[in-house]
Amino acid sequence: MTPSPPPFSGRISAARLADTLGDWRTGGPRSGGKDLADAIETRVRDGRLPPDTRLPSERELALALGVSRTMIGAALDHLRDTGLIASRQGAGSWTAAPPGARQSGPVLPGAFDLINLARASPPAAQGLEPAFDAAQRSMREALYDETYDDLGILPLRERVAARYTARGLPTEPSEIMITNGAHHAFALALHLLAGPGDRVLVEQPGYPHALGAVAAARAQPVPVPVDAFADRAWDIDGIEATLRQTSPRLAYLMVDFHNPTGRKLDAAGRERLGAVLAATRTYTVVDESAVDLDYGLAAGTPAPPPLAAYAPRWTITVGSPAKSHWGGLRIGWLRAPEELIGRLAGTRDSLDLGSPLFEQLWLCELLAEPEPVLQARRRELREQRDALAAALRSGLPDWSFRLPDGGLNLWCRLPAPVGPRLVAAAEQHGVLLVPGAHFGAQDRLERWLRLPFAQRPDRLRDAVDRIAAAWASLR
Repeated sequence: MTPSPPPFSGRISAARLADTLGDWRTGGPRSGGKDLADAIETRVRDGRLPPDTRLPSERELALALGVSRTMIGAALDHLRDTGLIASRQGAGSWTAAPPGARQSGPVLPGAFDLINLARASPPAAQGLEPAFDAAQRSMREALYDETYDDLGILPLRERVAARYTARGLPTEPSEIMITNGAHHAFALALHLLAGPGDRVLVEQPGYPHALGAVAAARAQPVPVPVDAFADRAWDIDGIEATLRQTSPRLAYLMVDFHNPTGRKLDAAGRERLGAVLAATRTYTVVDESAVDLDYGLAAGTPAPPPLAAYAPRWTITVGSPAKSHWGGLRIGWLRAPEELIGRLAGTRDSLDLGSPLFEQLWLCELLAEPEPVLQARRRELREQRDALAAALRSGLPDWSFRLPDGGLNLWCRLPAPVGPRLVAAAEQHGVLLVPGAHFGAQDRLERWLRLPFAQRPDRLRDAVDRIAAAWASLR
């Protein structure tokens, strides 16, 4: 039966589709149709080509890609067979990825047991229950108090402020706002300080949800590189030049176990970068979501001060317990000058009126004596990091990565720009991955892959075995 065209969600031009596909050729001249089909399939599955997107004609696409219409037709025929594209004479073709459709071929044995490496979110840390029980008792007493506070309850703000002070950044509770997670805190700052068309400096590669928030605000990302392998991952001179040339309204940086590279900026680098931010008068959101996942702290190694210690007037520091304790605890905070806190509170009134009380009480209890839970978490993640690294060195020895001193991820460089094809092939073997392109503001990062180690060692070893089989199938 000939499919009826759906209400189209949009149309992608041939030029835009060609740009989205990037360097899609990975084989020889005879494999062009399959390479093109694989590239389109990956973009459909990772969301860059949403369902019900009308595609350009074969002629238009052939001209944009510089290939024959025969090759375009062969690729589209393959995609129709897999159900990812539907067509109707006179109506053209459109993406039609069915919900839950995963394969363009037979699923291999055991693939139904999916290992999800698309999300860097560890399960709940051990030892959260006593704080939960204490929060329940406090909640009973709080039922008769005021309903909410847009800045957050004072005891929690006092404990967050005390932690910053202990790390070398003197902080008062009036400089703290409790939010619904670190990402919510960044969204508030973005909403206040940048708007459509404004430039926002971001890292390349960078945190996908931050890049998505910049795009949703219709702001213009200005990427600066973070080098996964260099001795100095952040080029401070290059950042200064970019700031002076582009004058962004806001910057977003993650200098503690950067997502996805895992790199950390040392104290000397923070001092230099802080001086640059102050000199250029650049408001900067510093994401400290992974700051407590520092494996050196378990051995007594002192941590560098927060970046805000070197540019307190211009820095908004955000954090949360999502990585250190549990992702289901949707609470966080931001630290900023008191004047800026007042402006952020005014902005927040138009978006939400405060954070849930129970989660605040629970986090307050967790921060009363945080180190036992954090030390256990660090030991657990370090074991998982080492298990993943050993499995990769054994099963995929031609992949490159730098072992991070904390955080949740290995950022792997592939021997060839086949990341999108590998993501699709790995799914056939029961492993969900995220394409490197999700971490790029401009570069497609097709040679890169993020592998989180937030799972048991045996699951990570199993995942690498499956990825190695997928990698072999590409060859």
